[in-house]
Amino acid sequence: MSTIDNFSLVLVIIGALNWGSIGLFGFDFVAALFGGQMSIVSRIIFTLVGIAGLWSITLLFKEKLPASTDR
Repeated sequence: MSTIDNFSLVLVIIGALNWGSIGLFGFDFVAALFGGQMSIVSRIIFTLVGIAGLWSITLLFKEKLPASTDR
């Protein structure tokens, strides 16, 4: 996986954990850490997570390389 794939995956995981905390506990970690949902930093993070989610769709269609049998 490329660096952008890994970075996107990390952001998607952060977003999923944040949504899970909202669903289970009604608590938005990103908003709490960065000054509310409408603060510029929170909005940037939410935007980056959304873009990472879109990028992660491409991971579904990437051709998988066969496992190397060289040892």
